[in-house]
Amino acid sequence: MRALIPTGDPRTLTEPGEVDAPAPRADEALIKVTDFSLNRADFLLLNSPSSTYRPGIDAAGVVEEAASDGSGPAAGSRVVLHLPGGGAGAEYVAAAADRLATIPDGVDSATASTLPLAGLVARRMLALAGPLQGRRILATGVGGGVGQLLIQLAVAEGAKITAVASDGQPTAHMAALGAEIALDIETVGGEPFDLVLESVGGELGSKAAYALRPGGQYVWFGQASGDPISLDFFRLLQGGTSLTLRHFVYSDGAGGGDSDGSRDAADMAALLALASRGKLRVEIGHRGDFSSAGPMLKEMSAGRLRGKAVVSIG
Repeated sequence: MRALIPTGDPRTLTEPGEVDAPAPRADEALIKVTDFSLNRADFLLLNSPSSTYRPGIDAAGVVEEAASDGSGPAAGSRVVLHLPGGGAGAEYVAAAADRLATIPDGVDSATASTLPLAGLVARRMLALAGPLQGRRILATGVGGGVGQLLIQLAVAEGAKITAVASDGQPTAHMAALGAEIALDIETVGGEPFDLVLESVGGELGSKAAYALRPGGQYVWFGQASGDPISLDFFRLLQGGTSLTLRHFVYSDGAGGGDSDGSRDAADMAALLALASRGKLRVEIGHRGDFSSAGPMLKEMSAGRLRGKAVVSIG
């Protein structure tokens, strides 16, 4: 069957190839993939000459054969799936019931394929932060797939969120979802923030900590710049800013998730339900076929791809 495979060349990252079709276990369904989305994690895991990683963490499709042990959706069901180890960028995949959720009417497969990783990160991170009604949030690096869901979920819970964007970065989509936009963290006005959601690192991520109120929360969920944050104990002391810093990984149990995936199906179903009621929208920045996956990943890594990237399998 056709699938995306690593090239070992950082210039191309991945290309279509032939691999063996999956042989499902008794607790796994065989799914014919119709669409899969690309994530930054795919780029990071492919960007090595020795990588054996097959891209595709999130996908949507139709159950070709239900699990033989009777678990999970029936044959013919439209489903979304989440495979943290990759491999969903293929014509067929095998997945257990705890990695699947049935797609409701009114949600197309391409949109459904964008929800799992980004949605699980956003949902679990906000759950970790606690009640959001009336709280002020400062968020960095939220122009992509995770960010657009994060903004919507936060606003829906009554938070006021300010998104820090770099000069020249598209911001209209973030503003349309309910975020205030700041192009310079040094000039962000108003009261100090209750919560920082940080995914850039470097100078921006470091400065974000000083925008917190005393006792505020700093949730660190990425380092897109490649540079670590640096905090000055005495500057925090002089500013009266005590804080709680949490390194967030969506699969470590934070916010109710866990590493074995047993909450994935329930959380994906909740996200799909919101999407079916028009409460959660996803902007798809690019659609393509197998051959476009490599170029899309390069655009994504450079921050030039707005929204999510989806590959459709004809």
